[in-house]
Amino acid sequence: MHISIAGSIDLAVDRALRLGCTSFQIFTRNPRGWRCSPLTEEGIQRFRMKLSKADLKPVIAHMPYLPNLASPRDDVYVKSIESLRNELARCHILNIPFLVTHLGSHLGGGKEIGFKRIIAAIDECLEDDPGEVTLLLENTAGAGNSMGASLQDLQCILEGAAMGDRLGVCFDTCHAFAAGYDLRSEEAVEALMEEFDDAIGVNRIKVIHANDSKGGLGSNMDRHEHIGLGKIGRGGFKAVISYGNFKYLPYILETPIDSRRSDRENLEEFKGIAAAAGAT
Repeated sequence: MHISIAGSIDLAVDRALRLGCTSFQIFTRNPRGWRCSPLTEEGIQRFRMKLSKADLKPVIAHMPYLPNLASPRDDVYVKSIESLRNELARCHILNIPFLVTHLGSHLGGGKEIGFKRIIAAIDECLEDDPGEVTLLLENTAGAGNSMGASLQDLQCILEGAAMGDRLGVCFDTCHAFAAGYDLRSEEAVEALMEEFDDAIGVNRIKVIHANDSKGGLGSNMDRHEHIGLGKIGRGGFKAVISYGNFKYLPYILETPIDSRRSDRENLEEFKGIAAAAGAT
């Protein structure tokens, strides 16, 4: 699950264990602002100590909401680069191996400008970063001027980046479905992943965000739904998990918080589907 760090970042480890997670994702800071408090030495040590004692791996961090690596606006772009640089450093200090980033929006400036901005930002930050954190590009639902909805978008960035060996993909099921990639059957998943392998290489997928979709196929709606209650359905998730070596990948649920189902119930639902797909 994506886990809250409310109170102290190390409390996320306790919460993940109580839910029965074997992997988890966090924001390392408040995701809704530009400024953030530095990590305390005490908090860092508690987080690392708890992780060393828990069978929770990998831990994944997610970039805050405000950065836009594709922005044509210089003020936002500069702050976005600084935010990415800062998050890479925080992941390194916390022993977090993966950082997921959205690719942002070109805001009407055009995809060509967006690609140049994203690639330049990634290369600048990774070249300056002494750690070994892998930056994962998350596919998007394709609304408006967003970047990264198509396999070709991801391919362009991965091939264009000088630091491509530090890059991977976080594949979001809801976003892919909303962008027009069918996941509802084994045949559909097989066809998509064949296309993915030709364009990018399925080995670049390091993490899967497992979210059902409120919107229909190709709706471009970034609206997550509880596992099995959306348009992808239980059969779709079983098909994804059953594909190739996907049963060995970490899956992170970013499902809604409402009265219909709790995080624990979504996790148990997903574990049941995974067991039916032969994953334990």
